[in-house]
Amino acid sequence: MNSPKSITSPATPSLYWLIPLPLLEAALVLAWSSGFVGARFSIDYAPPLLVVFWRCVLVTLILFPFVVGQLRRIPFAALLKNAGIGLLAMAGYLAGITQGIALGVPAGLAALFADLLPIGLALLAAGVLGQRLAPAVWAGLAIGLTGVALGTQGALAWGDAPLWAYGLPLLGMLSLAAATLWQKHLPASQSIGLLPNLWLQCCVSGLVFALIEGAQGSLAPIPSTGFVLSVVWTAGLSTMGGYGLYWLCLRRATATRVASVLYLSPPITMLWAWAMFDEPLSWLMALGMAVSAVGIWMVMRDEARGRLSATAAR
Repeated sequence: MNSPKSITSPATPSLYWLIPLPLLEAALVLAWSSGFVGARFSIDYAPPLLVVFWRCVLVTLILFPFVVGQLRRIPFAALLKNAGIGLLAMAGYLAGITQGIALGVPAGLAALFADLLPIGLALLAAGVLGQRLAPAVWAGLAIGLTGVALGTQGALAWGDAPLWAYGLPLLGMLSLAAATLWQKHLPASQSIGLLPNLWLQCCVSGLVFALIEGAQGSLAPIPSTGFVLSVVWTAGLSTMGGYGLYWLCLRRATATRVASVLYLSPPITMLWAWAMFDEPLSWLMALGMAVSAVGIWMVMRDEARGRLSATAAR
């Protein structure tokens, strides 16, 4: 990704390459899980997509002064491709999850569908790109998913949503998986810097959310402290933190590894909920987290072996 031909500033790669990858991944899990907490908090104050729309607006306004100069130098073809990635990663993923919940899909079940990302990513890579994963990686992904199911089983329930609505979170997950593979295989000449990328993704996704939410009601912000806090929380932690760290980690590791790390987001989300909303914890949650950690370790171990083999072959 980071070749001399990439459309990034020369200083950008050196900064985040100095940070140990496990530290970036730990920050990713914390920031990514904050999105579910933000959704849990905001549901009492506004429609979910209204908060998502305004969080995109806020990030777009904040980042614009910092990226306007870089955006002028990026070729239109690169902007167009990165906008497409953003539509899949942000608009497709968030709309699928939030609209499914809005139609009656239980939040716990929607979150579990979203947590199928590593499996969906592996299946897409195998089916579309013809990539082959080692049996140890498949086993690690399966063990990680088992841990997620164990830890979240208390929050799982079958709601009264229309049957087709249960497909929305799955489509959202597959949308993010497709965006991940597209971003990972984007030519270096089409890659842009992190901040321009986030700005572009929020800009185009905000337009989609405006169309969806505008068709259902007003786009006007709600004059309440809860609404403002919801937008600020999700814009800062979930968008700039979560998506920013996701793309950074993707430049440093395989897509399968980065996605598998997100298996730890459900138990971390539950810790957030315990601290903020006094929701109960259980030993089953701890067991699920431990099982997921074993699965992630298996994926990381196989990746490390692959790097050593590639180095030895040279």
